[in-house]
Amino acid sequence: MARESIASRTEAGRIFLTAEWRYLAMLNYEVDQALLKSRVPAGTEIELFQGRAFVSLVGFRFLRTLVRGLPIPFHRDFDEVNLRFYVRRCDAGEIKRGVVFIQEIVPRRAIAAIARRVYHENYRALPMSHEIVDEGAGPQVEYRWRLGHRSNRLAASGTGAAREIVEGSLEQFIAEHYWGYCAQPDGRTSEYHVAHPSWRVWDVASGEFSGDAEALYGAEFAAIVNRPPDSAILAEGSPVTVYSGRKLPR
Repeated sequence: MARESIASRTEAGRIFLTAEWRYLAMLNYEVDQALLKSRVPAGTEIELFQGRAFVSLVGFRFLRTLVRGLPIPFHRDFDEVNLRFYVRRCDAGEIKRGVVFIQEIVPRRAIAAIARRVYHENYRALPMSHEIVDEGAGPQVEYRWRLGHRSNRLAASGTGAAREIVEGSLEQFIAEHYWGYCAQPDGRTSEYHVAHPSWRVWDVASGEFSGDAEALYGAEFAAIVNRPPDSAILAEGSPVTVYSGRKLPR
């Protein structure tokens, strides 16, 4: 499976955003493909790992953010939690492995508004906080956000030292998708590139979600994220570059 670095590709569009993504906690759930089919953007198809489809609940720190090379005061460091699934697209013989976001949560209204306007992604702004303890024996990571009067929590505990991702593993399948795809109001699909080096990961002792999943994601996805995850990943993260998107041909 090919890996990419920030400088590994020449992009037709300009860089839209640079940042660091750190302490990525990913809870992964096997799902019936039928649940996702209506959400698959035109021109892509659901990507499977060993014949299985997955959705992931992912929390991470967004740090040192620059939009078109400029810092936005009070909006450089923040948390994000997203629910996503995995697709692929064949482009002139190249397989592009990407993600589709069901919902993305950030703490700042301006961030959500920019993302909705630029990419038409399903962002919402909610009060958020985090707690990260990393003293060398493996990090303890927790992301919290509030919807109405209900608190929600995504947590993962790592053990030992961070290691390289195992080639061909579920960890690699989940972590190494370098494209984003989003259905647009006109029925077309937006494609954008996200470049970063391969991440190191910790072995995970525990990973869990608690909260009002139905209010966040609807009844069908609540039934998924309310159960114990099929796997959990805790990744160090890295600098990332997000490029301007383009609409795919009809």
